[in-house]
Amino acid sequence: MVDAEVHVIDRGGLLCDRNSLLEGHTRATHSDQNPDLEYAELPVYAFVIEHPAATILWDTGVHHAAAAGHWPDGLCEAFYPYDAADHRLDDDLAAAGFGIDDIDAVFQSHLHVDHAGGLEWFAGTDTPVYVHERELQFAYYDAVAGAGDGGYLRADFDHDLNWVPLTRDRETHFTDLEFVRLPGHTPGLTGSVLHLETETLLFTGDQAALPENYEAGVPPGGDFVWGKTEWRASRHHLREIEQQHDATVVFGHDRGGLADAQSR
Repeated sequence: MVDAEVHVIDRGGLLCDRNSLLEGHTRATHSDQNPDLEYAELPVYAFVIEHPAATILWDTGVHHAAAAGHWPDGLCEAFYPYDAADHRLDDDLAAAGFGIDDIDAVFQSHLHVDHAGGLEWFAGTDTPVYVHERELQFAYYDAVAGAGDGGYLRADFDHDLNWVPLTRDRETHFTDLEFVRLPGHTPGLTGSVLHLETETLLFTGDQAALPENYEAGVPPGGDFVWGKTEWRASRHHLREIEQQHDATVVFGHDRGGLADAQSR
């Protein structure tokens, strides 16, 4: 168990059809063949983990110019980053009492645009950026060949960064903080297990963006699940970890999860 502290960093929000997050969320029936879609906010946040060995930034959120040309029009239409301009990473960190220079290491759960948009702040530095090698490969594959899921933007991650690729399914680089690969949403998505002195936190990332993904076993919709078989296996893996450690589950984009984590 480690004496660490977790801080939630509010990184704004996106507006989107919840069918992208929950497969078949809005379904037509015989008596209602044109149901109203639920167009709702998807909160985006990062974490700062004050660990005895390092101050770690867990994900970097949306690029602050996402709605001002950084994102292509189609991506903005699908996941409208309505308040990105108000959420520069340096400002959001400052609101929580941190500066960019305070960050000793960055961990990227994956490299989709709503998670990797702040990496530019670490370009040209020696700050290690942990990400699974499968994710890094797939992100470049998507960006170069256009053959991934369309959720990546090369301008977010193609920087002079001190990449530290994770190569195994489970790795520990900091005491009582384990990185666990959870393929499904993407091939290299990685969550984290943090064993605090008082409890264990299980960060699912977008393997379980919402409680419904985890509790009801509803996968993401459309193109936002790379492999359903892998996704279901990763959900089962998460549940095993939760039961083994009686862990508190922190979901990827859940407002309630954000509030719960913030109170710790």
